[in-house]
Amino acid sequence: MVSRRNLVIGGVAVIIIAGVGVTLVQNKQSSTDKKDFSVAMVTDVGGVDDRSFNQSAWKGVTDWGKSHNLQKGKDGYNYFASKTNADFAPNFQQGVSANYNLLIGVGYATNDALVESAEKNKNTKYVLVDDKAKKSLKNVASMMFKQHEASYLAGVAAATKAQDLGDNKVGFIGGMSSATIKAFQAGYIAGVKSVDPNMKVESQFIESFTDTAKSKTIADAMYTSGSHIIFQAAGPAGNSVFTSAKDIDAKLSADDKQKAWVIGVDMDQKDQGVYKTKDGQSANLTLASAVKKIPSSVVKLADQAMKGDFPGGKTVTFGLKNGGVGLTSDNLDSAEKQAVQKATDDVKSGDVTVPSKMK
Repeated sequence: MVSRRNLVIGGVAVIIIAGVGVTLVQNKQSSTDKKDFSVAMVTDVGGVDDRSFNQSAWKGVTDWGKSHNLQKGKDGYNYFASKTNADFAPNFQQGVSANYNLLIGVGYATNDALVESAEKNKNTKYVLVDDKAKKSLKNVASMMFKQHEASYLAGVAAATKAQDLGDNKVGFIGGMSSATIKAFQAGYIAGVKSVDPNMKVESQFIESFTDTAKSKTIADAMYTSGSHIIFQAAGPAGNSVFTSAKDIDAKLSADDKQKAWVIGVDMDQKDQGVYKTKDGQSANLTLASAVKKIPSSVVKLADQAMKGDFPGGKTVTFGLKNGGVGLTSDNLDSAEKQAVQKATDDVKSGDVTVPSKMK
């Protein structure tokens, strides 16, 4: 009788059959069963409660952690807050030192520090949110969003509302005049012009994502000049655009045609538009929000990294067609919703190609 013994050594099943020989069979462990995978995020300036980009990314990290029954902190999920750009490099190093398996950098400003850290730490995986890594590295995946497509829908909504108000212009306020923010601007202007080629888009850049005082000064002037609708793509500084609009709208009735409107960015900013009218009634001044589905996208890439299917060296792009961006519509009227839906269908079908750069 032939005897047989099975041994498991270091994840390899060793089957020993007397008189026959030795056969090695690789025992593949499913990485989805890993209990020790951890994720940390390095914020851009503004923090995880900026009501914008960082907050969206942090929600994704939190959603991922909770879906795997992990706790916030070491060996689970966490974040390292950056108060200035000088904090990026030491924050990534903190993540490496704490043995996080995946480190996420939020925004283009973290690009250099993330790449530098990734080059030194080949066994750590990295995701760069909303920018393409400056070097192609096997342990770095770039997550990009077609923000110009969501901005196009914002432009359609803004121009349709402006026509109803009898206006011939709308506004745009950007943070830094970077390629990323100019993509918002380009898409927005294209959307406005698709509704009315003669409508003017008044555009200004704060040249900061944190200068709330300058942001409010620009918004005040823009509203005063007759742009009743402003699309802001300015991170935390954009919160002051809501403040400016509330200062105006608190003196008016909810349906006054002089009412100031704001189009939010990155996440649904409807809650920031809540205010009281002159007669004490509750109202909302967020017309819509051009959103990036950052939370679900972060969850997707974190799961891929955990399962051993990490798209290292690649750029993963999310747009209207694959549900990565969109426009909220709670405060749009029926005509505005119809215009936005038609624009959405046109972009998805390829009938309209939205520009991502200014001409």
